[in-house]
Amino acid sequence: MPLPINIEDLLSARTVESDRIEFKTGWNPDAIYRSICAFANDFDNAGGGYILIGVEEESGTAKRPIKGLLTTEIAEIQRKMIGFNNLINPVYHPRLFIEEADGKQVLVLWVTGGTSRPYEVPEQITSKEKRYFYYIRQYANSIKANTEQAQELISLTNQVPFDDRPNRQAKVDDISPVQIQDYLRISGSRLTEWIGQRPLPEILEQMALLEGPPEHLSLRNVALMLFSEHPDKFFPYTYIDLVHFPKGPADTQFIEKQFKGPVQQQVRQALDYIQGNLLHQLITKVDGQPEAVRVWNYPYKALEELLANCIYHRNYQEREPVTIRIEPDAIYIYNLGGPDRSIRLEDFQKGQVFPKRYRNRRLGDFLKELELTEGRATGIPVILEALRHNGSPTPVFETDSERTWFQVKLPLHPAFAQINADLKLSNISNGAQLTSLIGSLVTDQVDDQVDDQVLGMMGKLLLWLQTEPRKRSELLKHLGLSNHNDNVKKYLEPLEAAGLLAKTLPDKPQSPKQKYSLTEKGRALLFSPA
Repeated sequence: MPLPINIEDLLSARTVESDRIEFKTGWNPDAIYRSICAFANDFDNAGGGYILIGVEEESGTAKRPIKGLLTTEIAEIQRKMIGFNNLINPVYHPRLFIEEADGKQVLVLWVTGGTSRPYEVPEQITSKEKRYFYYIRQYANSIKANTEQAQELISLTNQVPFDDRPNRQAKVDDISPVQIQDYLRISGSRLTEWIGQRPLPEILEQMALLEGPPEHLSLRNVALMLFSEHPDKFFPYTYIDLVHFPKGPADTQFIEKQFKGPVQQQVRQALDYIQGNLLHQLITKVDGQPEAVRVWNYPYKALEELLANCIYHRNYQEREPVTIRIEPDAIYIYNLGGPDRSIRLEDFQKGQVFPKRYRNRRLGDFLKELELTEGRATGIPVILEALRHNGSPTPVFETDSERTWFQVKLPLHPAFAQINADLKLSNISNGAQLTSLIGSLVTDQVDDQVDDQVLGMMGKLLLWLQTEPRKRSELLKHLGLSNHNDNVKKYLEPLEAAGLLAKTLPDKPQSPKQKYSLTEKGRALLFSPA
């Protein structure tokens, strides 16, 4: 029977992390069954793993061409595994596939996370004296669980991740063969040949998407998330809700879109909308340099990884959609289902995110095979690198103490923030609107009459502060002025007195680290309807 994913992807560890793949040159039942036990226990909810027999390992990767196995060797291994499987407590049967690579046969054991963990197995399964132990995966090794790890493993009894649980309300007819075929085609699986030739339940069983006896099979939740045309029928509010405020949140006009269907389709449709309606590239020619400088208002790769991770890590038992809020100066992405408690917010800023346990262990594998996300624990580093490469500001991560929700703010690239500021200023006819918005607030703070030119320069400062706080020297330089106290009194102090901007270190006014930031009052003024 065909493997649900492409054998080459396993040999190259392209769509499955290398620490979830083991290569065995030959049949070594003692070591192999310790790894089967460790993968089945799925201590981190990583999704189990794969053992490839007939493949020599070289520096952590498969040595090519592979050694392979003879047909007689495979038959003998299958015969012995029947008895050895019964020695796992409780009994566990890994899925077995015979695949071909480099003109040779390789035996693939697909060990999914078990539903009856914890599992234990004899340390030497071939020995007459059987000493049972729990085994777990640690990095790329199968190790004997220590006392603390064993207690934690036992505490996971019957705690099957939501995406891997059976859904008793769904039927096989709720699965779309078209969606299944599309996934198998993209993943390069030989199971594609079964479409239209074999009954759909057989294909789903081969993909480990069914559970239970033949007379009462149940779909796993992950099958409905990915391959049902209407997953919100089973998980209410499973869609992406996008709200776009072109003129700011204070405006009465905005654009609202909802993206429904299989979760991978939601991500693609939302990204298509953002790419077609929001993303822009700014090209700047530099004197004496053959190549122009190119930056995006938001890098596509960062948005793609963020949305895919929202779908992957969301809590599907909560009745709230993934929300995308687009404002003139930032994109906010909100998701119910916060990060693991073991992760601190400062870890996100550093890109050092290593969750102790995953919420949905199967969903991530499917999204990676569909090339919608990177490997586990790599999403945040990918996002940060995409932003750094584009010259974009650092994202802002937020969550609550109970880790029930998670929000990411992607600030607009500074170059585009300046363009937006210039456009807004250019739309103010003869300074009249600027005077009405800013003049009425600052004229009471100064002794002399403030002319429209000064007000215009104040507006330019406020608009420039949308993206991040700035030092006073930076603000005055932005206006083409010297860093002199007279200019501070003329342009900054009236805005501060009016409550439109504020010092970031109010208790340390002379600090060299002192900056000015836009207040909520200032932001509301900027985003008031034009």
